[in-house]
Amino acid sequence: MNAQAREAAQAAPSTASHLADRSRRVAADEPIAARARRVAAIAERNALDVDRDGRVPREAIAALKAERLMGVLAPSPLGGEDARHGEVVEACYILGQACASTALIYAMHSVKVACLVRHSEDSLWHQNFIARVADEQMLLASSTTEGQAGGAVRSSDAAIVHDGDRVRLQRDASVISYGEAADGLVTTARRSASAAASDQVLLALARDDYSLSRTRDWSTLGMRGTVSAGFALKAEADPAQILPEPYARIHAESMVPSAHLFWSSVWAGIAAGAVDRARRAVRKSAKNAESPPPATARLAKAMAALRAARAQIATMTAQFEAVGDDRAALTTLEFQTAITLLKVDVSELAVEAVTQALRATGLSGYRTDGEASIARHLRDILSAPLMINNDRILADLAMTSLVADTPQSIRN
Repeated sequence: MNAQAREAAQAAPSTASHLADRSRRVAADEPIAARARRVAAIAERNALDVDRDGRVPREAIAALKAERLMGVLAPSPLGGEDARHGEVVEACYILGQACASTALIYAMHSVKVACLVRHSEDSLWHQNFIARVADEQMLLASSTTEGQAGGAVRSSDAAIVHDGDRVRLQRDASVISYGEAADGLVTTARRSASAAASDQVLLALARDDYSLSRTRDWSTLGMRGTVSAGFALKAEADPAQILPEPYARIHAESMVPSAHLFWSSVWAGIAAGAVDRARRAVRKSAKNAESPPPATARLAKAMAALRAARAQIATMTAQFEAVGDDRAALTTLEFQTAITLLKVDVSELAVEAVTQALRATGLSGYRTDGEASIARHLRDILSAPLMINNDRILADLAMTSLVADTPQSIRN
């Protein structure tokens, strides 16, 4: 930790050492996965209501805060737990098996924290903000899409406007997931009115720095509990709240890797939940059968797809953690292509796993009630290839395939 980080850890009550001590005591004998399982139990009890009513999973969010899972990625001097990405990946997988909306909310929050932690060493304001997230267990939302740009996250219309010693931002945010339930917000914006659309910065906001006026409702097939409505965002902040590094670097080094790892683990978790229901249903039907029922073949396919998804996530998580802070390695064509395709591959594999699980369960899985129902899992997982659309990602990677070398070895 550099001098500014140490100063931040001593600068305000929210960064006092006793807060770090309290956080460490909570986690001392409690692995993140164990705490996530307790949250998952609460999330699962409320998942049907969350889906039916299209509301945020407030019980699960409260449980995430009670288990002090919001700041685990923060460094320990700022009240966090120095958690590895792999620990958050595991938590997302556990939560995904219980309630897809809860898992995705936690994943999106964790992406924002990961970006702030990696890119805030030279910013005292952001160090203090991270400490607040850990101490107050703040839930951070994200605003990276706007207007007609949709999922083009590397382009911004709205620009930062400097007004004396303040900065202002007005943004037509087409999607802000769980925006009304969040305690803070991290948003992209053009650096200035004269900057190119791709010349972006990342702005961190506490809840009293901005207002939201809903412009679009959220009535969807699945992932209903994320309540990813559209808003008119108006913000006024201190210029220090703009992260010092350009968003282009943050996007490549932190946003994409963290998002694709955490999102993928959510989708794999949804698939695991569906496969487990199918396994129990098939085992029940096979108990008194003289030979394995035909559904076992579908279950085998579902389990194979899930196994492949988990293997890809585990491989890329290990690779990302091995790279660490090596910026040159993070931005290589090989790593960026692999981490980008992780999202595409796992989202497709997860859909395959759930679909095969549905076919294994038959009509009992097709029902919207009963222990074998996979209806909610299917509706939720169908969002995976659409959340930033796989076709957009593959189109963006098309030119990469023309310049990338063909690997000459399995290992390299």
